[in-house]
Amino acid sequence: MALVHNFDSILGSHFVFCGNDIILQNGALPDEKIIRKALELHVTSDWYNEKEYDSTVIELEKNCPAPAGCEAVPLRDFFWTFKDKAEYVNKAARAKGLLNFRKNKRYCACCGGALKDDEVFTARTCVQCGKQFFPQLEPAVIINVKKDNKILLAKHKNRTKNFYSCIAGFVETGETIEETVAREVKEETGITVKNIRYTGSQAWPYPDQLMLAFCCEYESGEIIIQEDELEDACWFDMDNLPEIPPPGSVAYNLIHHRWG
Repeated sequence: MALVHNFDSILGSHFVFCGNDIILQNGALPDEKIIRKALELHVTSDWYNEKEYDSTVIELEKNCPAPAGCEAVPLRDFFWTFKDKAEYVNKAARAKGLLNFRKNKRYCACCGGALKDDEVFTARTCVQCGKQFFPQLEPAVIINVKKDNKILLAKHKNRTKNFYSCIAGFVETGETIEETVAREVKEETGITVKNIRYTGSQAWPYPDQLMLAFCCEYESGEIIIQEDELEDACWFDMDNLPEIPPPGSVAYNLIHHRWG
């Protein structure tokens, strides 16, 4: 379904973003007045309507303060707060993902022409050569490796937060996702796993990932970390976990058995 700009038609669900924050009004999605005010004041960097999803989505300019009566909340916190309302969580992930897509797909990779919103599909079309570009997802696996009552967690070098998390990595061309699970664990920790089992997924628009969660069991090996990726990796007792990612994250759900 094509994305449209129609100032006269503000649809049912209102999503307002500023960076990786979502704007909430009294703990809920903003009302139509907030949407119209932001558009009237020209403080948005992008916006669109999507009739099929009954959504109006806007992105505020960088460092724009939250509208009066509203607060900026990290999107991952929104995922946690609204965890029992899948419709809102899925719409929010889609809304942010499409904003990212529109921002990052401005010129044609074939001829360099400008891209515009396609008139039929959720896509961007080159005004010169007609090439269509559809939103692309980057599938990634995140893995709960179990050994008796222990879980394998690692501290990553490129994280700003000082916590331990699950092993994770992107699916490579030509791999099955099960092969990705085994490879990522082996590459990063030296551990061989077995009984790989899919447990759930979550859209993760940072900027355009689809996180595929797996549980598996230790088979063999000793921990030897991939030093350019990890600072540390250890087996932790489930009753004595280190600092881990916060609620709302894929890793939190996986570690605490909300999946699997």
